[in-house]
Amino acid sequence: MRKDGRKIKTIDPMYKLISHIMVERCDAMNMIELTVQQDPVRKYIRRKKDEGYTFSHLAVIIAAFVRTVAEYPFLNRFVVNKTLYARNELTIGMVVLKPGETEGTMNKMYFKPDMTIYQVQEVLDEYIERNRGAGKTNSTDKLMATLLSIPGLARVGVNLIRWMDWHGLLPKSVIDASPFHCSMTITNLASIGTNYIFHHVYNFGTTSMLMAMGNTREDAVRRHGEIVFDKVIPIGLVMDERIADGAQFAIACRKLQAILQDPSVLEQPPAEVKEDIL
Repeated sequence: MRKDGRKIKTIDPMYKLISHIMVERCDAMNMIELTVQQDPVRKYIRRKKDEGYTFSHLAVIIAAFVRTVAEYPFLNRFVVNKTLYARNELTIGMVVLKPGETEGTMNKMYFKPDMTIYQVQEVLDEYIERNRGAGKTNSTDKLMATLLSIPGLARVGVNLIRWMDWHGLLPKSVIDASPFHCSMTITNLASIGTNYIFHHVYNFGTTSMLMAMGNTREDAVRRHGEIVFDKVIPIGLVMDERIADGAQFAIACRKLQAILQDPSVLEQPPAEVKEDIL
């Protein structure tokens, strides 16, 4: 039995078959651009700053994703060895650049679906602070250092991890150390002055979604008969379509965008946290 997920049995036969047709995660990549209006997020952040709270754009978007998972738990699924699983934890991987370095470190943050924006910001702040320290700051760094310590060990070690993962034998300690075993990976490319991209999902591990935020831009829209320009945050979202059908993804994406139109809803826990259907 896997340490990080429970097998989903009540599934449409098509989704049992589709994992045999699209065996690798990269076979099943669907890509969509989401645009988030910047004004509602910026005004909310400024208002909360006046109240003594400091929220980042990144924290607001992560909190909106966490809240969306609370309503649509199928976003927290993954496929391994042609089998669909509901994940036991809600985790988000992210690279953190160390001061004065161009290379970063990557690990993952742990959330609960009922968290508020206040709790999400705390988790994000602690994660960044811990991983910006010098040297090997997390279990991922230590695992990579071990695999690279002996010539040839990395190849053997990665192949062994892949085999054990495929058969559900991977220890929880290795899953916790792996940034490739998480609900979603997020990267804020605007922090390095770069446009958003459609970043591939990895065949290694279990990550089913990858979100890449980019530089803000102005989009032309027609409003009240006039053409105006809205500042938007573009997001490239890549998803493994084997975890849910297109209609479900569309509904979840609309929910995410609706939350970001009024981030104040994130100040209270969700009215209900839905469980995945097993």
